[in-house]
Amino acid sequence: MLSKNKIKLIHSLEHKKYRDIENLFVVEGSKSVLEAARYFSCEMLCATSDWLDQHNSTATETIEVNDVELKKISFLKTPQKVLAVFRKAAFDYNVEKLKNALSLALDNIQDPGNLGTIIRIADWFGIRHIFCSEGTADVFNPKTVQATMGAIGRVKVHYVDLPEFLKNIQKNVPIYGTFLDGENIYEHALSPNGIIVMGNEGNGISEQVANCVSRKLFIPSFPVGNETSESLNVAVATAVCCSEFRRRSM
Repeated sequence: MLSKNKIKLIHSLEHKKYRDIENLFVVEGSKSVLEAARYFSCEMLCATSDWLDQHNSTATETIEVNDVELKKISFLKTPQKVLAVFRKAAFDYNVEKLKNALSLALDNIQDPGNLGTIIRIADWFGIRHIFCSEGTADVFNPKTVQATMGAIGRVKVHYVDLPEFLKNIQKNVPIYGTFLDGENIYEHALSPNGIIVMGNEGNGISEQVANCVSRKLFIPSFPVGNETSESLNVAVATAVCCSEFRRRSM
């Protein structure tokens, strides 16, 4: 039964404070729920009868709901037959393995949708670790989770003191960053391993983090010198960078 207390709990998980207190987060939509269930423990699953008829639930508690009830608990304008509450998990990383891998670092990315899209992009390009500054949006924000489209379990997101983390690792791996005064990414030598730093939507990469970047890159517009937009969306810029790095290593 979907009690008032359960509705209240789900609603509270829209806010980071309560996600941290309860150590829980919400996932909606069939594909995203099924993907998340592979990596996180499902504490509560609320779904319509037709969804439950087609899928096996491994949740601690499974609640059949109708469309009206689902709309009461959903964070979406159009609910998608299933909503699940999962227990958060903390992921580890191995510094030695990072030396031979391509990873991302995000410096104060504010928009949850951008963060979720970047996680999805990382998943597509086989990037398994993202290191976020403590001021970056919460990976378990419902908008972030929705934008990952199920990639949240395959890509490990870590919140760190980003300047300190980069200082400690820069001796072992090249650190790239995107800047307006950087070198043309299509002409610059790129290694198959390293960390690509992407900056805040409005301010770019902060000075503290920029001091840790060893190789500055620039994504040129076309044709060169033509009047164009001031900048690319950070998620789009991330996709361009990841694509070029992977293209070089093919």
